[in-house]
Amino acid sequence: MSQPKSIEISNVTRYQNAALNYYLGLTDSPYLHYGYWETLPVPADELTLARLRSAQQAYTVKLLDAIPKGTHSILDVGCGIGGNAAYLLDRGFAVEGLAPDPFQQQRFLKCTGDRAIFHLTTFETFRAIKFYDLILFSESSQYMSAVDIANGAAKILNPGGYVLLADMMRSDANYQEGMFSNCHVVTELHAALKQAGFTLVKSEDISAHILPTIDLYVDTFRRYGLNTMIYVADLIAIAVPPIHKLLRWIFRRWFKKLVVEGLEASQLFEQHLCYEIQLWELTVDS
Repeated sequence: MSQPKSIEISNVTRYQNAALNYYLGLTDSPYLHYGYWETLPVPADELTLARLRSAQQAYTVKLLDAIPKGTHSILDVGCGIGGNAAYLLDRGFAVEGLAPDPFQQQRFLKCTGDRAIFHLTTFETFRAIKFYDLILFSESSQYMSAVDIANGAAKILNPGGYVLLADMMRSDANYQEGMFSNCHVVTELHAALKQAGFTLVKSEDISAHILPTIDLYVDTFRRYGLNTMIYVADLIAIAVPPIHKLLRWIFRRWFKKLVVEGLEASQLFEQHLCYEIQLWELTVDS
């Protein structure tokens, strides 16, 4: 397969990728997604990485429950490091992964035991040689336009095929700048899919069940990431004061806003976003 052309990635997406890589190292999990907390933690509960891993497993089970009977071939778009694909392969589905990232390719093939084909390309430039029963977008929809998702899926699905989309979305269309601003507006995504010939079969809002993960991320960053930054800065201030002064200026100029926004991620999510699992069916005569 030929190598894809250079891909333009927005700064918002790059910040999110950096966060994903950071937490992948922390969690030691085969999944990159937010998970699904079946039992919501009460204030007295401690949010732990072990509980997050359990929530991530529960999320994959929930995706499986949303797959219609009779589905066999699945294209996992934005497949991450292969956790979802491996789970589905173990249950008899024929799964292929797609992502433009060689790092994810390596991890995906290892996680799936080389049982699945990996397409190193973007969904927009993907040239399918077959049709699929279902296309899965698990926390990958924000990396492409709503129109590209809808039209691209319609071209490579079998008649009556499905799009299963699970992701964070903007319930507030006026939220247009910030760490989650590349997420699709719910109404705009719906309009694009309907225009391409899809019908919404079912939709479930699971916002409350992924919010604990955001809380955990924020708490982990506050406890370890932020305190580590402060500790390193103090050491530099003692050892090399001029460099500390320069780094302090750089932080205030470019990074302070990102850190503050990251610490407010839970509030931003509750105010402007939701997390939904949506199943769409392609009309037979589309």
